[in-house]
Amino acid sequence: MEKKVGQAMLEVNQCDITEVDTDAIVNAANAQLILGAGVAGAIRTKGGPKIQEECDAIGGTFVGGAAITTGGNLKARHVIHAVGPRMGEGNEEEKLKNATLNSLKLTDENRLTSITFPAISTGIFGFPKERCAEIMLSTVVDYLKGNTGLKRVVFCLHGASSYEIFSETLKRL
Repeated sequence: MEKKVGQAMLEVNQCDITEVDTDAIVNAANAQLILGAGVAGAIRTKGGPKIQEECDAIGGTFVGGAAITTGGNLKARHVIHAVGPRMGEGNEEEKLKNATLNSLKLTDENRLTSITFPAISTGIFGFPKERCAEIMLSTVVDYLKGNTGLKRVVFCLHGASSYEIFSETLKRL
């Protein structure tokens, strides 16, 4: 599913984020920037040890924050490590919005024109997929209506149900 927003194309796909060829992919990170399981583990495995070494040098970031490293052996040249909230920690919706927004800002600050997001915090962090889709997509749409160099934003979703939720949400926006 695709939708033109401002000067950019916004896409929702069912895919493997480690295989996407955009300037940056987003890792749904923890605050310590330790590449453990799930999306982060796949990024570590395919991207190689350089990504974790750069994360270790950064040392971490806050919930709602984001940090950038190279992409190692990935097709993407960079990985943006966005720290989403754990369900139940409080103020989760604002933190998810900030993680999305800070990822977009890092993309522009580094003069990148394309970025791919997963559904941040919907795995082991337990955030509801429907709310995630609403928050992340509306944040991206609002950002793309402003002054940005982004030309392409992709949501790369794992599984048919996540794809359907994000596609239906994008149709409504």
